[in-house]
Amino acid sequence: MEEFSHDVLVLGTGIAGLRAAVEVKRRFGDKVDVALFSKLHIMRSHSVCAEGGTAAVLYPEEGDSFELHAWDTVKGADFLADQDAVFKFVQLMPKEIYLLEHWGMPWSRRPDGRIAQRPFGGHSYPRATFAADKTGFFEMQTLYDKLQQYDNWERYDEWFITSIIVEDGEFRGITVIDITNGDMYLVRGKAAIIALGGGGRVFGFSTYSLTVTGDAIGLAYRAGLPVEDMEFIQFHPTGLIPSGILISEAARGEGGYLRNKNGERFMKKYAPERMELAPRDVVSRAMMTEIIEGRGFKGPNGLDYLHLDLTHLGEEHINERLPFIRNLAMKFAGVDPVEEPIPVRPVAHYTMGGIRVDLDGRVLDVDDKPIRGLWAAGEAAAVSVHGANRLGTNSTAECLAWGGVTGYQAGQYALNKKDLPPKPAEKAEMEEKRIFDSLLKRESGSITAYEIRRELGATMDKYVYVFREEEGLKKALSKILELKEKFKDISPSDKHRAYNQELVHILETQFLLDVAEIAASGALRRTESRGAHYRWDYPKRDDENWLKHTVAFLGPDGHPQFTYRPVIITAWKPVERKY
Repeated sequence: MEEFSHDVLVLGTGIAGLRAAVEVKRRFGDKVDVALFSKLHIMRSHSVCAEGGTAAVLYPEEGDSFELHAWDTVKGADFLADQDAVFKFVQLMPKEIYLLEHWGMPWSRRPDGRIAQRPFGGHSYPRATFAADKTGFFEMQTLYDKLQQYDNWERYDEWFITSIIVEDGEFRGITVIDITNGDMYLVRGKAAIIALGGGGRVFGFSTYSLTVTGDAIGLAYRAGLPVEDMEFIQFHPTGLIPSGILISEAARGEGGYLRNKNGERFMKKYAPERMELAPRDVVSRAMMTEIIEGRGFKGPNGLDYLHLDLTHLGEEHINERLPFIRNLAMKFAGVDPVEEPIPVRPVAHYTMGGIRVDLDGRVLDVDDKPIRGLWAAGEAAAVSVHGANRLGTNSTAECLAWGGVTGYQAGQYALNKKDLPPKPAEKAEMEEKRIFDSLLKRESGSITAYEIRRELGATMDKYVYVFREEEGLKKALSKILELKEKFKDISPSDKHRAYNQELVHILETQFLLDVAEIAASGALRRTESRGAHYRWDYPKRDDENWLKHTVAFLGPDGHPQFTYRPVIITAWKPVERKY
């Protein structure tokens, strides 16, 4: 196996990864060299799909404040967020907005030329900073353009990371396949930042790109590192029928209505103050209640739905503020939202949990000790700002905030570290044999990765969705374990190395199965309802027993073991959550 090295390895090139790389370069210049790894083209990461906005306190003179943003976030998280992390987050964000502004970000504007903001669910002030309804796309473009200013960095497009190697509490390197030719490399580094996103493709009905397969979670978990709060998976209220494509919360932020088949704005029954702009978990449960009680429209393949009505906004307003939404609805549902409502249903959208990290994004081990030289940022990490439920526009914000934090931390660490850590030769060779001597050469099995993914998605959609209960979670876990057994018999029919996408799909499927098992197992254990985790059989929040984070790590039997840690509370004790 060939090897090479860089000072800082950035794993993933979404908003968090690009922001981290920019921070290393702007702080340390040519003194620290950076490598960016993506299994896609560098500008095709899922962050380009973010639509609605990025939260920040920009106008305190008009009534917003750090305390108000922090309170909205903690309340929205159903009090599972760590409040020290939340306060750090809200204080970092205005700087990030203005940095992007100075780097060329085309923020939408007020009539007076100042940066515009709009309302978003769960926020008590309109602090969603936006660029029409393509905010993530423009943030990615701005960060990548900024990166061009610097030298001494390399990009590795279409390189698939198969393992992260940690030995003696220290990051040692990664094994990675160049998809274009199938060669595997050991890449060593003084430091690394994991920014590979979430794992939402464990669900069949999902807003995620097909490439969002839980790589970050799977890589960390298989390296023996703990992951946190994986049972908390957000369901966005408005997934387009039948594809699941995201219809941004910006549509409701701009004044859209949710209606049932009787034409009623039903949110007045569930969140009379905030209506359609209640937090996503509240709106998703309300929508599913309407559907279950027969007030939805019959949809394809059991995907009954409700209406998102924008018709009253008018064509000019829609074209100015929601042009992408209009295009999506017309192209993928045959509906022009200027003239008729959009068919929508709650859809898997975000992973609140992630790799266990400290306040600076340093990855922690099972004893809560920092792994030397390893950080995580963005949706891959659980810092924990989002707790049991993320507020809209806090995700791109977190990517920017901790992209910057981890970029500085990792760059400083690499600058001060004279030599590379010891070479992990044995683990690298074991990984090469696992993939090329075992998996690739194995005789074709009786099941494919595509079949496993379909069955997994259907299982999660049915049993680990908006409403959960013990019997269903046990069925889900049983099916996941069955699929993991079947996976042992899997083999690619394509035995070539170059551009073997089937092999990539198999490796991704293994990550998905790990993510699903952790999430379902954690959900089964958590006998309460909190945020996005709602149990029919335990409908109340239980602060006495469950005001704590779930921490899972790979056990010696190959299945997750669980422990728990307390929520960090600095300002607000839990109260009843009303909207």
